[in-house]
Amino acid sequence: MSKLHVKRVLVLGGGKVGSTVADMIALYHRIPVTLADQRTAKPSSDPLVREITLNVEDEAALACELASHTVVINALPFFLAARVATQAARLGVHYFDLTEDVAATHAIRLLSGEARSLLMPQSGLAPGVIGMLGGHLAGHFDELYDLRLRVGALTRNATNSLRYNFTWSIDGVINEYCNSCDAIVNGQVVSVQALEGHETFTLDAEAFEAFNTSGGLGTLCETLHGKVRNLDYKTIRYPGHREAMNFLLHDLRLIERRDLLRQVLEHAVPHSREDVVILFASASGLRDGRFEQETRVSRVFGAPLRGKDRTAIELTTAAGVVGVFELLLQGKLPARGFVGQEQAPLEEFLATRVGHYYKGLGVSAAARSSGQELAEA
Repeated sequence: MSKLHVKRVLVLGGGKVGSTVADMIALYHRIPVTLADQRTAKPSSDPLVREITLNVEDEAALACELASHTVVINALPFFLAARVATQAARLGVHYFDLTEDVAATHAIRLLSGEARSLLMPQSGLAPGVIGMLGGHLAGHFDELYDLRLRVGALTRNATNSLRYNFTWSIDGVINEYCNSCDAIVNGQVVSVQALEGHETFTLDAEAFEAFNTSGGLGTLCETLHGKVRNLDYKTIRYPGHREAMNFLLHDLRLIERRDLLRQVLEHAVPHSREDVVILFASASGLRDGRFEQETRVSRVFGAPLRGKDRTAIELTTAAGVVGVFELLLQGKLPARGFVGQEQAPLEEFLATRVGHYYKGLGVSAAARSSGQELAEA
C-alpha cells in the first residue's frame, strides 16, 4: 500500500466533535481543513481551518464540495451518513464517519463493491477504537472464550436522579438505548435488547453499572463469528441510571414516542463539559494450553486543543477518526472498499500522532499494576 497525499480534508458538521476533528488534523498534520455546516459560517482568520456554509441535503452543492477534496470526515447525525457516503463513493473520495447506526453502516457497505475509495464508517470511540481493541485482544489467544467490551462517557459530577448529564448527542443516546444490539452467545450471532444484560462492577473502588446498548460493536460480531464463544458490548453508567431510563422507555412507553422522549430529555437533563471517558475490555481463553484472562482499562479526561478546552468525549471520538485517517495517509489501510475498525492494528493506531489520547490501552491491567508496585517499592 502506498502513502496518500492529501491537500485538503472536508469535515462535515461544525459542532463540538466536528470542530475538534478539524483542529486535530490542523494541529497534528498541518493539512488545511474545510469545516462545513448548515449554519452560517463565522468569519475566521485561522490559516488551516476554513469554515463554510453547506446544506448536505442539496445534492449538487454537496457533490461540488466533495469533488474538491480527497477525504471527507462526516460528523453529521447518523441519518445523513448514507447520503454523504453515496456521493463520496461515486466521486472516489475517501470516506470516514462516526455513526453508531447499524442500518446506516449496512447501507454504506452495499456501496463498497464498486467504490474507488475507502469507506470506513463507525470510526469514533464506540463503535471505533473499542472494536480495534477487541480485535487486538482476540489475537492474543489460541482459543477465545469470552470478549467483554465496556465504554462509558460519564459526567464527573451528576446530581440528578438519572445520575447522568449529556456529554454528547441526545439523538445518539436515544438511538443506542432504543435499538436492538448485536452479540455472540455460545458461538451464535444474536440480537439482544438494549438496557438488558445489567451488571455491576467496581474500578479503582468506584461503583459502576453496565448494560446492552446498540451499535458499539460495529462489524466486530461478523469478524469474530466462529472465533469466539461469547462477545458483547455494554455502556458504563453510574448505578441507578439504567433503572430510571427503563422506567421512561418501557413503563411510560416513550420508546414508542422517540420525538417526545427527546423533548423530555432535552428539557430536563442538562449538558455538561465536565466528563470522563472510561474504556474497559476483558478477554479470556486458552493461551499455550492454559486458561488465562487479559484486561485493558483507560480513563480519559478533557484537555485544551489549539487554545480551546475540549471534553473527554470530544477528544476520544475525534482521535479515533483522525488516527485511522493518519493510517490511510501512511498507506496502512486499504485504498478502496469497506473497512471495519478492527482491521486497523491497535499498535499502529496507538503510534499515530493522536494515539496518546488512548495510551492506557497499550498496556495490560496486570502489567500496569505490576509496574506501579515496582515503582512504589
